[in-house]
Amino acid sequence: MFKKAYLFGLFFICLQSSAQIIRTQLPDSTSNWSKENIVGLDISQITFVNWNAGGNNSVSGLLKGQFIRTYTNKNLVWKNELIARYGINKQEKQDVRKTDDQFQLNSTFGFRTDTISNWYYAGKFNFNTQFANGYAYPNTDLAISKPFAPAYAFLGIGAEYSRKDLNLNLYLSPLTQKTTMVFDQRLANQGAFGVEKAIYDEFGNLVREGKNVRNETGILVTNQWKKEVFKNINFEHRIALYTDYINNFGNIDVDWQLQLDMTVNQYVKANIGTHIVYDDDIKSKEEESGVQVIKGPKVQLKQLLGVGVVYQF
Repeated sequence: MFKKAYLFGLFFICLQSSAQIIRTQLPDSTSNWSKENIVGLDISQITFVNWNAGGNNSVSGLLKGQFIRTYTNKNLVWKNELIARYGINKQEKQDVRKTDDQFQLNSTFGFRTDTISNWYYAGKFNFNTQFANGYAYPNTDLAISKPFAPAYAFLGIGAEYSRKDLNLNLYLSPLTQKTTMVFDQRLANQGAFGVEKAIYDEFGNLVREGKNVRNETGILVTNQWKKEVFKNINFEHRIALYTDYINNFGNIDVDWQLQLDMTVNQYVKANIGTHIVYDDDIKSKEEESGVQVIKGPKVQLKQLLGVGVVYQF
């Protein structure tokens, strides 16, 4: 009996040892997903006390985040990117005002025929909107934009040239649908952002409300490039060009961003950026005698300068 128990115990020990050897010899499973998360906060503040030259006390803050998820499996690449930004400014004797507001989602799926080529058959989806209402300050009675008013969605197919060693990406699409959404009826009735406006009779009575969605089909070209121009100074360029086949073909919508990121240390960074937008469907608004007047389209320019804390994980 003792011998049987001894043999059984010996067999059990051998079985456990074999299992342990198998576990150590088997390779660890590796995920096809890679991720990158960047969050940051820029703050600027100025205070005056008995300052002879005068000035207004103010404080500004900008919260930003970039989250990237990339799936790679042989000749397949699927990259997803979420960009979120929201900034506010408070000056003495003024209410809090918005300085920056962006919610952007990018997703590109690509397939190449071999591992040598840098060209991919690709499909791209892009979505843009904002978090909060926008105003033509100092008029805060009526918003000139809202979340999902507008919102833009691009969905198309084409070809993508990608070079990881150069941080270069070029996307060419001969067939892209652009959808403009204005889910605020007052803005839609005005025909804001290019949607079909409301129809009124000769007495000013509403006959038909403005449409909330506008669809276009055209050509989309995007380009992204990132490079370390000097030590601890990175330059990033992003541009998107779109033209509609039917509505005024050749009139190009432009969305162009340039940014310099300067690293102080692991957590502190400074950045300088510009954002240029031109869209023929976006009419400018100006304040005249307390009334908002709609003007023609104009080049939109935003310039940013900030120093703050950045955490990457």
